[in-house]
Amino acid sequence: MDKLISIVVPCYNEAAALPYFYGEITKQSDVMKDKYGADFEILFVNDGSKDNTLSIIKEYAAKDARVKYVSFSRNFGKESAIYAGLKYSAGDYVCVMDADLQDPPSMLCEMYEAVANEGYDCAAARRVTRKGEPPVRSLFARLFYRIINKISNADIADGARDYRLMTRQVADAVLEMGEYNRFSKGIFGWVGFETKWIEFENTERVAGETKWSFWRLFLYSLDGVIGFSTAPLAIASVLGFIFCMVSFIMIAVIIIKTVIWGDPVAGYPSLVCIIFFVAGVQTFCIGILGQYLAKTYLETKNRPIYIIKEKNIGE
Repeated sequence: MDKLISIVVPCYNEAAALPYFYGEITKQSDVMKDKYGADFEILFVNDGSKDNTLSIIKEYAAKDARVKYVSFSRNFGKESAIYAGLKYSAGDYVCVMDADLQDPPSMLCEMYEAVANEGYDCAAARRVTRKGEPPVRSLFARLFYRIINKISNADIADGARDYRLMTRQVADAVLEMGEYNRFSKGIFGWVGFETKWIEFENTERVAGETKWSFWRLFLYSLDGVIGFSTAPLAIASVLGFIFCMVSFIMIAVIIIKTVIWGDPVAGYPSLVCIIFFVAGVQTFCIGILGQYLAKTYLETKNRPIYIIKEKNIGE
């Protein structure tokens, strides 16, 4: 019996890129049908797009039975779109990829070989270059991967993309992690399984504009750190302990200098500097606590990860 591969494609304002993507993915599906006998299901998840992304998807669905779609009531974010795509996918293998062709469909053959014939549970793409990306953004991205791997138990390769082909077992394991605040790169690493990393050089978007500004990427990285590590809380505790010890030492030094040498206690300017510094550290630590509390608050609300407005696929 032929294996079914579900291609999950999160879309947000991708009307300009969809014609290019659809052309490439259908070519690749024909290649893999001839080579492996694999059937394809192309599942678009419209994440509340404000352009005509949904209309284009419906046009493809009308002429191609392989095309399925799920459309959200508003923009819930890429993480929610990935979760919905995995949930509604029916394939023996599931692949997550972007519509802008920064995830080359030509890599699917190598991914399929790894999962179907080499014994891996998942094959994932990893960028080895960041050509075309601003240097500052590249620097902070590499720094993030180093930090997250040191302070968490989620294995996230430097340059990892969401682009990956996985077995049904891996997809179901990811779906079992039903948290509201999602960080897929961390989730994929946390669930484990044998993963083959396939390296490729960075490619530019085929059309349209990126939705990921530096600020959004920064907030996304915070979600990753908070979602998969309690190290910031430990750092806040250590800082508090250090400042307590320093304060005791400073008090002892002042008392000794005053009693033994009669040295007057100096210093309005120094006192102000110390107050501001300590207050800044306290505010920083309170901010860390606030981030964890906010995430906990959102989780306890038990809100749905997404709301579907329309779809052409069953449960």
